Amino acid sequence: MSIPTSVSTVAHVNGIQLAYQVFGTGSPLVLLHGGFGSVEMFGPNVELLANGRRVIGVDLQSHGRSPAADRPMRFETMADDIAALIKELGIERAAIMGFSLGGAVALRTAIQHPELVERLVLVSAVFKRNGWYPEMTAGMDSMGPETAEPLKRSPMYEAYARIAPRTEDWPVLVTQLTTALKVDYDWSAEVARLPMPVMIVIGDADGLPPSHAVELFGLLGGGKRDANWDRSGMTHHRLAILPGLTHYDINLSPALSRAVIPFLDNP
Repeated sequence: MSIPTSVSTVAHVNGIQLAYQVFGTGSPLVLLHGGFGSVEMFGPNVELLANGRRVIGVDLQSHGRSPAADRPMRFETMADDIAALIKELGIERAAIMGFSLGGAVALRTAIQHPELVERLVLVSAVFKRNGWYPEMTAGMDSMGPETAEPLKRSPMYEAYARIAPRTEDWPVLVTQLTTALKVDYDWSAEVARLPMPVMIVIGDADGLPPSHAVELFGLLGGGKRDANWDRSGMTHHRLAILPGLTHYDINLSPALSRAVIPFLDNP
């Protein structure tokens, strides 16, 4: 199963250009990829999710088809970009689903613009920087502008080079992203106030421990009591830990869509 064909469009939001593609029709779902990626990072899940809904696949600041932006990269400003795009498209409220970096942007969008977010899906994402395994954080700390050249031998650069407006802007993306990933944060208090239904999805061999996902679920009020035979004890939040999946393949696995679609379809 391949990604369905769609024409890429560039929107002008918050002083930058943001590329996006639309797949399918129905209720809107904004799809946000991980670091160094683009909507293609979701592989077959784009088509699976677009079967019955309008998927808006966004290439985040300086990523993919979005021209390199002349500003620092921050989760908060990228969240404002997504909010501005939702308004630009005339959408009253949308579901948002983000993976890794995109999960952080999705979470900040829900925190900063809750009136625009109908429901939220966080895939392999943390709500505080030390939620990652130590080796993941160490990897982020070790990267900087100097890694742009060696990264040209990676599949991430190959994917970027196929679709970027200017491949020579690769060092701009690397510098902006590696700088952003070093910023410390803890959004615990803000997460606890989220009003919309939230689904947390990780792999059981992910870049964050299952305990972090459980902690996030608990901040939302989930996992506090027995649901009762009539399900009256349940919250409207969901937690899924998918077996046999890692931080490097959960985004491509059809199991991700199978877990998420019932949550998206639930009235």
